Amino acid sequence: MSSTPSPAPAGSRSPWRSLRHRSMRWWSVANFVSNAGTWMQLTVQNLLVLQITGSAAATGLSMSVQAAPALLMSVLGGAAVDRWPRKLTAAVSQAALAVIAFTTATLVALDRLDMTTLMVLAAVTGTVATVDNPACALLGNDLVPAEDVPSAIGVGALVFNAGRLAGAALAGVTVGFLGTAAAYFANGFSFLFVTAVVPFLRPAAGAVRQVTGRAARRPASDMSVREGLAFFARRPRLLALAGVTGISAVFGRNYGLTLAVLVTGPLAGGAGAFGTVSTVLAAGGIVGAVLGARLRRPSVRLVGALAATGALLQIVAGLSPSLAVLLVLVLPMAVVESVSDTAGTAVLQTDPPAHLRGRVLGVWGSVGTLWSLGGPPALGLLMELAGPRGALITGGVVIAASIASGHLLHRRATLATSVTLRSKDTIPQPTLQTAA
Repeated sequence: MSSTPSPAPAGSRSPWRSLRHRSMRWWSVANFVSNAGTWMQLTVQNLLVLQITGSAAATGLSMSVQAAPALLMSVLGGAAVDRWPRKLTAAVSQAALAVIAFTTATLVALDRLDMTTLMVLAAVTGTVATVDNPACALLGNDLVPAEDVPSAIGVGALVFNAGRLAGAALAGVTVGFLGTAAAYFANGFSFLFVTAVVPFLRPAAGAVRQVTGRAARRPASDMSVREGLAFFARRPRLLALAGVTGISAVFGRNYGLTLAVLVTGPLAGGAGAFGTVSTVLAAGGIVGAVLGARLRRPSVRLVGALAATGALLQIVAGLSPSLAVLLVLVLPMAVVESVSDTAGTAVLQTDPPAHLRGRVLGVWGSVGTLWSLGGPPALGLLMELAGPRGALITGGVVIAASIASGHLLHRRATLATSVTLRSKDTIPQPTLQTAA
């Protein structure tokens, strides 16, 4: 399949500019199909665990078991993505996920699936995902020129949200007409569709090429996990990005938790009111993904500014006197969060050199899993102590203050370095003399 792009204006800021490349269009279609299948299975899986155990706690446990491998194994998965050809890695990992889905579907159809087996399959799925996630993320970027990467990431966010909505809707229809096993079979076929598309993808002119083969494997120490960890630890931009994202993940962003308690508690709304809030959040996420796709040169400074803006909106949301006021604030909160996510992802995936990007994404996967597992309990404890309004306000203040402090420290360090360099330039240097 040719990847010759259609003409586009120089310096275009269109959020859809990455789709002028044919391979990117096919990859987006494949991702939509795969995301719809995945969300169909996740929706059904929660219902299946409830049917087997009758326990909400067991449902949460199954989700944690699937996420847990990323905490320790993402760095290894990222190293594998750097070492092996990206297309081959993505195709094999998608095929492996298809096998797991078909296995689960067969066990469900035969009524042979128990909780232990389901947990094992969830853990295996999470393990494969530590390779599949960075491979698929970087493969999409490999298809477009560097200036179109933010567009590719924004389009990916749109595809993710569209697939999530479609998958959740299809899950109910599929289970109602064909049974639970059909959802797993459908997800398996969605993975096979991606596997079939991958071999035909071709990078566009100007896209960053992955180095593989002997050049990528010699010397072996250059492909180590340690190298990826060391690069991440020595890169101030990535450390700053991790700090901004981490503080935001713990004290903000978990609006499904904080806003649910705020709406049903102090604002005296019901499930329907929170459903409206959730819909507005989803719409804001889509709008933000479109705006984020317009970016050409995202930066950590932009991510920090957006996170601080979101924190201020969160503070005001905590003071909302009514549901109507909250709804007015929720849309920009979701937009700012989505644009920030797109900008941060673009920095993360383009800042490291090409041969290190898989391992950097692997490190990020481990750190992100730590936030996702630890953030909700910490926020829940804060709500127990301060209430939903207090949690939103306190969290917003902590985020904004942390970002402002980090900015001031960075500025002071930059000024100190500049003064030091200027003072060195003014020190008289000894005259060079010819050696005797």
